Amino acid sequence: QVLLVESGGGLVQAGGSLRLSCATSGRARTSHTLGWFRQRPGREREFVAAVNWDSTRKNYADIVNGRFTISRDNAKYTVDLQMNMLYPDDTAVYYCAAGASSFGLDYARNYDYWGRGTQVTVSS
Repeated sequence: QVLLVESGGGLVQAGGSLRLSCATSGRARTSHTLGWFRQRPGREREFVAAVNWDSTRKNYADIVNGRFTISRDNAKYTVDLQMNMLYPDDTAVYYCAAGASSFGLDYARNYDYWGRGTQVTVSS
């Protein structure tokens, strides 16, 4: 079992920044792909960003590309999401996830373990 716990969510004004962090434990592996997904009000869960085990590949959803940055620290078993230039439409519950697959980083089905999420609210 891999445990994931997100932190860093909160309320921020439009144009502001937040940094989310996800701590992994249990049977977490440095070889896991790590990703961030989100669920906006009234929408299904969607891909945000992902990074492979050695950070040689990073994928971003088009809507966040250039504003969000994913990073991981394999010594600490953490993955972060730096979010800049936030819009009210970025308001969502953000989830981190881990998976053994090295393929299809953009797809939730390739992830095996999920955190419970952290709320991000961006005000106008």
